[in-house]
Amino acid sequence: MRSLKDVQIGETVQVVKVTGTGPVKRRIMDMGITKGAEIYVRKLAPLGDPLEITVKNYELSLRKADAEMVQVQD
Repeated sequence: MRSLKDVQIGETVQVVKVTGTGPVKRRIMDMGITKGAEIYVRKLAPLGDPLEITVKNYELSLRKADAEMVQVQD
């Protein structure tokens, strides 16, 4: 297993687990990043942060610190 932060551009992965606690975890889950959701990594900002992903048919920008809390598999 790896974190969403480590996924390459153009890959599609599936969420296995959202780690973290409290309001940060709740915010990530409210964005639609829940167990079983498919995520496509669209692009990376020029300075490396944030990631632009597609989840549940909408685009989302996610900081790498938050992406590290999302465990994914191919």
